[in-house]
Amino acid sequence: MKVIFAGPSLPDAKAFADGTMVIRPPACQGDVVRALEDGATAIGLVDGQFEFVAPVWHKELLFALSRGVPVFGAASMGALRAVECQVYGMVGVGRIFGDYASGRREEDADVALLHGPADLGYPALSVPLVNVDATIEAAIGQGIIGREEALRLSDAARRLYFKDRTWRRVAEAAEMDISQVRALVAKAWTDQKRQDAIELMRAIADAPVRVHTVDWSFNVTPLWRKLFSQFYRM
Repeated sequence: MKVIFAGPSLPDAKAFADGTMVIRPPACQGDVVRALEDGATAIGLVDGQFEFVAPVWHKELLFALSRGVPVFGAASMGALRAVECQVYGMVGVGRIFGDYASGRREEDADVALLHGPADLGYPALSVPLVNVDATIEAAIGQGIIGREEALRLSDAARRLYFKDRTWRRVAEAAEMDISQVRALVAKAWTDQKRQDAIELMRAIADAPVRVHTVDWSFNVTPLWRKLFSQFYRM
């Protein structure tokens, strides 16, 4: 069983899942360990919770890797954790991961967005900066806007708090006509988070279900043992 944590980046993740996959909501602390308890043979982390609950703990991902379970990350929280844990064997997928890994991006908030509840399909209420950048880049490539206008939009988007970042607010901050920006988005909209999440689904589908060895040791700290004592009962 391959467990993928996905939400607003790929609301229709089940449409890309095969019979070996189980889609679960965005992960918070403890969810990766629960997936392992349930028999996960691979973990895919796309989306994670972070504002009102404790986020996915790096140590959970390291624990999975130490037990020979492949772990993939992309698009959102998954891309961030993949960069942080790649030296231990976590596999990063997609352009967003690549941007963080190369240092082109540094801010965690670049992937953040405000969204509605799962019951409504995680409707986006703001636009993540990674999608703003990808859309502006596509608009330049299509000759829709010039580089001066693109820079104004990019700078404006970066000045906005992630929950306030809508195309209307970006246009206002850039002092551009909203109808012009809407026309740009209609022609050049690029959902980079979605593209990377789909790429992760394909990567985890092709991942062999096998135990691999690691050349490092997992440090069982007192806190870890206290939180997850079920793995250490005699």
